[in-house]
Amino acid sequence: MGQTAATRGFSIRSSLAFLHGNILVLTITQASGMLTRSMAFPYASLYILALGGDPEIIGLITALSPLAGLLMFPIGGYLADHAGRVRLIAVGGYLSSAVNLLFVVAPSWQLLAVAAFLRGFIVFQFPPSSAIIADSLRPEDRGKGVATMNTISGIVGLIGPYLAGLIIVGSGNEAGGRLLYGVMAVVYLANAVINHRFLRETAGQPAGIQLAEIPAVFRSAYGGIPDLLKRLPASARALAGIVVLMFVANAVASPFWVVWVLDEIGLSAADWGLILLIEAATRTLLYLPVGFAIDRKGRVGFVRIALTVAAIAVPATAIATTFTHVLLIRLAIAVANTFFLCACSAMMADALPRDIRGQAMAALGRGTVMLGASSGGTGGPGLGFLTVVPIMVASIVGGIIYSWNANVTWLAVLVLSVASLAIAVIVLRDTDTAEV
Repeated sequence: MGQTAATRGFSIRSSLAFLHGNILVLTITQASGMLTRSMAFPYASLYILALGGDPEIIGLITALSPLAGLLMFPIGGYLADHAGRVRLIAVGGYLSSAVNLLFVVAPSWQLLAVAAFLRGFIVFQFPPSSAIIADSLRPEDRGKGVATMNTISGIVGLIGPYLAGLIIVGSGNEAGGRLLYGVMAVVYLANAVINHRFLRETAGQPAGIQLAEIPAVFRSAYGGIPDLLKRLPASARALAGIVVLMFVANAVASPFWVVWVLDEIGLSAADWGLILLIEAATRTLLYLPVGFAIDRKGRVGFVRIALTVAAIAVPATAIATTFTHVLLIRLAIAVANTFFLCACSAMMADALPRDIRGQAMAALGRGTVMLGASSGGTGGPGLGFLTVVPIMVASIVGGIIYSWNANVTWLAVLVLSVASLAIAVIVLRDTDTAEV
């Protein structure tokens, strides 16, 4: 017998029962933030060029963003476990809004560089954000939970790249860039207010921390890395290695996607925005079915498929010559990212004990990275302080490589992608018993 409409409705409601409380609040604020990021970030390199930069300056500015993470990630991870998650998330939102105003008023690329450096200090919000999501989802809900959050954010952000492309075409690279960062500043301020008001703490009663204890925080964070890594299963360490390699690949290539498709292939900003819209729509359609499949079938197989597809698709950009070629490449990357983000988020949450989850995510990130990211790809919740130095070096080298021979950029991505795939095949395994 088929299901009645009422039965089907009850089944859907039961499957999405996790979408309440903290998860609902973070879904709403992440979705609106995704919209503004999907508008500004894909065109950030054009804004830098408009304010007097060049490919090497793009690499330098990209490298500055994660620099402060060496200082702030240990603090964020420690505070996430000892002083509460919610307060840090809200403060990070307020500061993000203020830093975006610097991007709006910057008269030259030099102030953009200062703003990028300051933005790096706000990464302390990512460990508590990652931890509060993991805390608020049951192990059996983590795959579809992350998928649902990504789906809703993706739907809201769908129109962002295309709308921003039209703004850039109509207003120019400089005026359009200022407008896009202005919108982001306003939305981030609103999201900070919402998170501050409605999120509920999951780390128990915050104990607070004194400034005199900060040196001990760093000793604990960096001095405790060997012990922290020992507590992690081999699969979590393997996943961290994969994430670091793919962050490095992004640091080399991601800031130059928009420059490549406009200068080398001859597309317009609106064409690029349309491609990103279609890519985002594809990811959005796939997130939920992939998330449910990951909870049923396991994580590691999806990671391997994703890395295989990315290893082929991203380097193929070097031989793309038309709108259709670029679109097909970005669609393949969309499929790979859907598999990778959902599987890795669930895998990292499964592997990390709750009592060290904040500190581990400060060091390793959420276990995710956008494969073939088209707008920098060197920050966000996936970033941990162990990845900062490799990303900084790769960003600077990436700018030099692109200025010297842009084709070598895609060859470097190929080498890094194959190395990541080898780790996934040889070492990566699903966790036998998921942490709660």
